[in-house]
Amino acid sequence: MSANLKQSIRDSKSARWFVLATVSFLMFTGYFFTDIMSPLQGALRDNFGWSNAEYGMFAGSYSFLNVFCLMLIFGGIILDKLGIRFTGTSFIGVMIAGAFFNYYAMTDTFNNGGLGYDFLNSFLTQYKPSLKLAILGYTLFGVGVEIAGITVSRILVKWFKGKELALAMGLEMATARGGMLLAFSGSRLMAGEEQIVSRPLAFGVLFLVIGFLAFFIHNMMDKKMDAEVADDTAAAAEEDEFKVSDIFLLFKNPGFIFIALLCVLFYSAVFPFSKFAPDLMVQKYMFNDNFAGSMVGLLPLGTIVLTPLFGAFLDNKGKGASVMVLGAILLIIVHSIFAFGPDQKAFAFIAMIVLGFAFSFVPAAMWPSIPKIVPESRLGSAYAMIFMIQNVGLMLFPMILGAVLDSSNQGNTGNLDYSNSMMLMVGCGVLALFFAFMLKAVDKKNGYGLDLPNIQK
Repeated sequence: MSANLKQSIRDSKSARWFVLATVSFLMFTGYFFTDIMSPLQGALRDNFGWSNAEYGMFAGSYSFLNVFCLMLIFGGIILDKLGIRFTGTSFIGVMIAGAFFNYYAMTDTFNNGGLGYDFLNSFLTQYKPSLKLAILGYTLFGVGVEIAGITVSRILVKWFKGKELALAMGLEMATARGGMLLAFSGSRLMAGEEQIVSRPLAFGVLFLVIGFLAFFIHNMMDKKMDAEVADDTAAAAEEDEFKVSDIFLLFKNPGFIFIALLCVLFYSAVFPFSKFAPDLMVQKYMFNDNFAGSMVGLLPLGTIVLTPLFGAFLDNKGKGASVMVLGAILLIIVHSIFAFGPDQKAFAFIAMIVLGFAFSFVPAAMWPSIPKIVPESRLGSAYAMIFMIQNVGLMLFPMILGAVLDSSNQGNTGNLDYSNSMMLMVGCGVLALFFAFMLKAVDKKNGYGLDLPNIQK
């Protein structure tokens, strides 16, 4: 990195942290909408006639295009070739469009024969038009929010590499988890006693538009930074130009492979679980519907505090690879409690708190580790590839969980039994632990420095 870049706007702490605030707020709004339907699974069963398997299909649709159409790979290539501002602006627009379709699917206007209802009712008639339109919207939203997340990761590396990178990523993740917390704790309250699903969705769409405006503020600062960097011909010369063929080089990197596998297994045991967790709290632990969402809200609440703290520790002390091992162990403990533990409320509290620790440990260590493994010119594609692999799990596991839940409760007239579904999550944790140890071993062999501090002294 050239001396001139060090004296750019990036060298100003206030500028760096202001950029962090703008993109963190964007992700806050994205995560809020991502989980806004999770506490409403019961309302979707009662008011719209969705089965658990259909709800799982909806939740998994988030990743359909990302997986089958390789949208995240294309997004990463666009990011590396056309830059942060173009990519972010374009795909935040896609995110908002998808969110609007998801909202419209839940409105009385649509379900009483509004625009598009008859068309969607003319094919695949075993599925309700509301489900089909919601899936379309959530699929588009998933493309937009995931590529926005990749773009934000690239932004943070651009502004914080060699500085407080893990802390910055931890604060961004903590802010985003605040969106999850608001969704889990407030969604049913926004829906009201009548459980009108479209109400929180309308608020979510408005929130996303405000996040879009925050990203435009970032764009102005990013443009100023790029102008400063463009004046430094040495910096331009020293950075390798990205080539599409570079994507294949990622899979020759064992560190990249193991961190990608750890990512998909870890996130598959957290995010798909969170889609069903409010209903689990009702069915197994007998929490009331409103408090069940707040219980699951303990998960993002813990990460809001802990992830930045762990990020600051990793910046100054290191031990990133070791922290990922610890996080996987905690994941196994949590889902074993949900699968095999007693149905006492105290165990639910303990498990959610421990999961909050795991959900703070692993992301705080994992995302800042990628720039240590991958050259900067390929970072956009590296994050995109990991996000795409992660999306395979985010697509499959909600559908598998919903199908297992239905098959495990055929003929059951009482509360739903979640034991078999939670055993799948235990399996994810065991495999995540294996790959965390493999990553630690390859780090020792290849000298990535994953256990070293992020701040360059």
